[in-house]
Amino acid sequence: MSQRPLILVTNDDGITAPGIRTLISVMNTIGDVVVVAPDSPQSAMGHAITINSTLHLEKITIDGKQPEYSCSGTPADCVKMAVNEILERRPDICVSGINHGSNSSINVIYSGTMSAALEAGIEGIPAIGFSLLDFNWNANFDHCRRFVETITRQVLENGLPDGVVLNVNLPNLEEKAIKGIKICRQARANWKEEFDKRTNPMGRDYYWLTGKFVNMDQGEDTDEWALEHGYVSVVPVHFDLTAHHTIQKLNTWKLNP
Repeated sequence: MSQRPLILVTNDDGITAPGIRTLISVMNTIGDVVVVAPDSPQSAMGHAITINSTLHLEKITIDGKQPEYSCSGTPADCVKMAVNEILERRPDICVSGINHGSNSSINVIYSGTMSAALEAGIEGIPAIGFSLLDFNWNANFDHCRRFVETITRQVLENGLPDGVVLNVNLPNLEEKAIKGIKICRQARANWKEEFDKRTNPMGRDYYWLTGKFVNMDQGEDTDEWALEHGYVSVVPVHFDLTAHHTIQKLNTWKLNP
């Protein structure tokens, strides 16, 4: 590229989260960075947007190296605000994360991290969501840096198909223990939910959502397999939810009298 690329950085853990601070640091070595991220944690918000209340945007300084905006909305709101209110031109790429915790397999549909990336994709911006398999707020992200930079530079160099964004998950291993990067499909898995029912001092019942992740997919081409075997997983995802392979079958139904 003839000039430094313009990079939009966002996340769902909040603008001060260690994961996004690492991502910003890496992106500063690649291009000109603008940060628009939630002012508080927005994990598991999916593709929610704010329509029943106002949005607030505050320009702040954290390390002084790039413009940063703290947004009261969701990750998807942050991308919308960036594109429509902040940036003077369309960014060359949007990167979201680095998320504290996995967004592999079925987690992608709940993820605020990935919804920000998908929102960028809807806007026609190449996008990547990065996640580390460590939910600890004080997780060590140092071993993620090389892989994040490599994948980002490849997207900038090669582009992505229209409507496709990348879901990248990194194993919680020392860098020397990571075997490489694998392009994968999303594993067929889900959560077996349980609700821990309790009663407060006023006698009112309340619930804590808990559950167990169940991987039903034994394929060796999935993100879950890659992560379990020490690889960084890269899954191309898109926001067209049409089950194209089912259209022909449905057209055989007697739907019209």
